[in-house]
Amino acid sequence: MDVANKSPVSEFILLGLYNSWKLQMFFFMVFSLFYVVTMVGNSLIVITVIADSHLHSPMYFLLTNLSITDMSLASFSTPKMITDYLTGHKTISFDGCITQIFFQRLFTGTEIILLMAMSFDRYIALCKPLCYASIISPRVCVALVVAAWVVGVMHSMSQVIFARTLPFCGPNKIDSFFCDLPVVFQLAYVGTYVLGLFMISAGGIIALSCFILLFTSYVTVLVTIKHHSSGGSSKALSTCTAHFIVVFMFFGPCIFIYMWSLSNFLVDKILSVFYTIFTPILNR
Repeated sequence: MDVANKSPVSEFILLGLYNSWKLQMFFFMVFSLFYVVTMVGNSLIVITVIADSHLHSPMYFLLTNLSITDMSLASFSTPKMITDYLTGHKTISFDGCITQIFFQRLFTGTEIILLMAMSFDRYIALCKPLCYASIISPRVCVALVVAAWVVGVMHSMSQVIFARTLPFCGPNKIDSFFCDLPVVFQLAYVGTYVLGLFMISAGGIIALSCFILLFTSYVTVLVTIKHHSSGGSSKALSTCTAHFIVVFMFFGPCIFIYMWSLSNFLVDKILSVFYTIFTPILNR
């Protein structure tokens, strides 16, 4: 394609989920409710853990950081989407789009590491209880959280740097409600093979590998629980089940979108709703 004869894209048009006005009003109410519940619920968790000295433990420290990440993940695109439904102004500047990609990758990358840290915490607590205090120390918890944010920053920067080097000189309509990485990359003038290879290696394989590690750890924990008392087993089972539901709801859509990045856009949009809007509310 002759990229030199085309003007660089200065803004993108977000097509949203559906064009129907009635459906847009329905989504406005539903997403507004979910966003408020997510922010209020996560804020209460953070405030409660900070205020109650009895909750100053590794598990609740990690939960607090997960709540902060969930609020961030819910806020990088949802407020704009809600505003767009009211104003009908569905454009976003090129720099604004790149910024959304940066924060989306930052918060999803950070959440992945935090979920793995929480899985590690539960594994040590239930499988090696006598060593828990020595292994999961406050310093280790802080290191895990710092590592989560460092990995998130490094992952997002790699995506943004790659995105800024791509030539966006043609289509500017994004068939989503935010600048989702697979959809935006497909608007660039680059071969689909190169694009697909990058998307699979950058997103799908990483998400799939982390999911397998998490799944293995929770299976190990559940097997270990069988040897515990009924009371402790029931409580541990409920905790691990809640964690695994969050993991499945978060990783499932991510794996599908990035392993099949050239799939049906409607399916991708619906799955994007799960890990950007629905998953952050499951922390309650």
